[in-house]
Amino acid sequence: MRPSTRVDVAILGVRVDAPVRRRAGAGPSDDGHVLLGGMGTALPLNADSPYSISGGRLLLDGADLGLDAEAIERPRFYDLATADGVPYEKLARLHGKDVLATTVVQTCIRYDEADRCRFCAIEASLAAGSTTAVKSPAQLAEVAEAAVRLDGVRQMVMTTGTTNGRDRGARHLARCVRAVTAAVPGLPIQVQCEPPAPQDLDAIQELKDAGATAIGIHVESLDDDVRARWMPGKATVPMSQYDAAWAEAVRVFGRNKVSTYLLVGLGEDADELVAGALDLAGRGVYPFVVPYRPLAGTLAMADGVGAPDPAVLEDVTTRVAAGLRALGMRGADQGAGCAACGACSALQAAGA
Repeated sequence: MRPSTRVDVAILGVRVDAPVRRRAGAGPSDDGHVLLGGMGTALPLNADSPYSISGGRLLLDGADLGLDAEAIERPRFYDLATADGVPYEKLARLHGKDVLATTVVQTCIRYDEADRCRFCAIEASLAAGSTTAVKSPAQLAEVAEAAVRLDGVRQMVMTTGTTNGRDRGARHLARCVRAVTAAVPGLPIQVQCEPPAPQDLDAIQELKDAGATAIGIHVESLDDDVRARWMPGKATVPMSQYDAAWAEAVRVFGRNKVSTYLLVGLGEDADELVAGALDLAGRGVYPFVVPYRPLAGTLAMADGVGAPDPAVLEDVTTRVAAGLRALGMRGADQGAGCAACGACSALQAAGA
């Protein structure tokens, strides 16, 4: 798959009946999950897109692009429920072709409009009744066991809304990881949270000791002006705390077992974004470059903010990918998590 094609479908979306899909929530997009050239891919579902999937192929205005494509089938574990009647689908979702993903706490202390990240709708799916506020360790262990046994899930991602505690939710994540690894020994798991407070950085070691394989500490932008504009609540956490948390995470988890989202399309200078991404990579942190895409329920979508120019996204992605290749860093080597899955980014199509 050419990076340009992967970038185009990431922005323009695709016309397809996708049984595995998500709407609203923590992000990064309203999407359907498909296989493109055998790679798990999350794409916006857009009835007006020139791209479509039909007959097992990706088409552009009806022309066959020579790329195998098919929608991912609905997993069997979605048909099950816990003993107390909670559908498994409300506790965790299939992402890509073989990733189980869950938001262990579906609320965020930064969700008041004045503080909210403008690209996030973490509480919208809760308000719609499609998930639960807090997932217990026992529930996630039950779902993970079924997803591995019935649907061949090979890795898991656990993220969380930011909590009031100084650990920012990391210790609940650790309890969930312990329960899942006890039920499914050897299942790779990535955890995701804000940087713990400086006096609570030992929570990162606790996550590793619980059995986590990798960690994502997501900053979304390295530009303080962009951060203040797009994520006013998170922008109150200074970059020095991110730097300290990334350094500790690399020490604990190892090089290329730590990642951060960097969103293209928030107004950050492209050259500065690439330079910042490669500086992070040099420190052992994988910069997961992803396009901003309009997401139902977000403040940005209400304001009519559109996705980035595909040419800008391709330029940033290919330059970051080249730098990652030079450093010997591949997302797949994370073992678990967003970079390992790669469905929301064009980096894997660009060789990283």
